[in-house]
Amino acid sequence: MRPLLILTGASRGIGHATVKRFSAEGWRILTCSRDDVPEECKRDPNWSHHITTDLSDPDGVADFVEEATALIGDGPLNALVNNAAVSPKTPFKERLGCLNGDLAAWRQVFELNFFAPLALSRGFAAQLARGKGAIVNITSIAGHAIHPFAGSAYSTSKAALSALTREMAVEFAELGVRVNAVAPGEIETAMIGPEYESLIPRIPLHRMGKPEEVAAAVYRLCTDDFGYVTGTEIFVTGGQHLY
Repeated sequence: MRPLLILTGASRGIGHATVKRFSAEGWRILTCSRDDVPEECKRDPNWSHHITTDLSDPDGVADFVEEATALIGDGPLNALVNNAAVSPKTPFKERLGCLNGDLAAWRQVFELNFFAPLALSRGFAAQLARGKGAIVNITSIAGHAIHPFAGSAYSTSKAALSALTREMAVEFAELGVRVNAVAPGEIETAMIGPEYESLIPRIPLHRMGKPEEVAAAVYRLCTDDFGYVTGTEIFVTGGQHLY
């Protein structure tokens, strides 16, 4: 049987590129996001199921686990990629910090960026154990240093997810499941505005990354090539994290 991937936040950007990479490698794919998938993606024969749900709502997370579990049945799950995230912005491009960020919005950010990966990993633990699978959490360079554009709620939620990755790696190892993280830097997605061009001089490779380059790192972490790697965070930043 071909291996099975569950991926969140699949409708655009890094999530969409990751689906395409796993599909090209012959994996079966089950996804979710708040939006439906683009029409051209529905023609992908490996993208078998997409569930529209809001993972910032705990009830939405529980519903997704229940529906996906019914689809998986007694079969194994080989990879879970926790990619869905939110980074609130102001209409006037001001950075949302600790003093001006709405606390209710902070809680919403943590529900999606931190609690959803934890709840999904717990929810699919039995299936992942059957598949001796891998979990990959998508963190961020912003979780390791102050970022000029990413808000404080987003940055701290990603820092917490980095720490959670280490904790999960130890506990899930008892199930034969590896847990790692990928921390992207400045990647050319819809989240990137013209102001990000000013960051390129601080990137040793002198360019932004491509979603496909993040997807490649995620894919390798889910294969036997990285079968002895757990509790690791891979920086896909062009070297920007070194500054």
